[in-house]
Amino acid sequence: MKIQDSSLKYLKAKHRVEKVKGFYNHLAIYLIINLVITLFKVSNDLDQWDNFIDELLSVNVLSVWVIWGLILVLHFISVVFVSGWEARKIEELMAEELSKKSK
Repeated sequence: MKIQDSSLKYLKAKHRVEKVKGFYNHLAIYLIINLVITLFKVSNDLDQWDNFIDELLSVNVLSVWVIWGLILVLHFISVVFVSGWEARKIEELMAEELSKKSK
């Protein structure tokens, strides 16, 4: 039984690490892609500082950051809060399976 408990804990920890790793990958992609998009959109206005700032703070540029940022926040919430539910459900189902096998 101890071996099953330790292997179950290992699998749960591995699953949790994969979810956190997926979030960090999403965050890195978010930053890289949005920086490239922003640089591309404001590259025409590099001649004057005021034009550059106006373009940088325009709805056209900020909307990409905000919309994708909201999606990133939802991903973060799913990793932090939904994972607890998943872990409890996996534990419940594993306990059911172990009780069936022991009968």
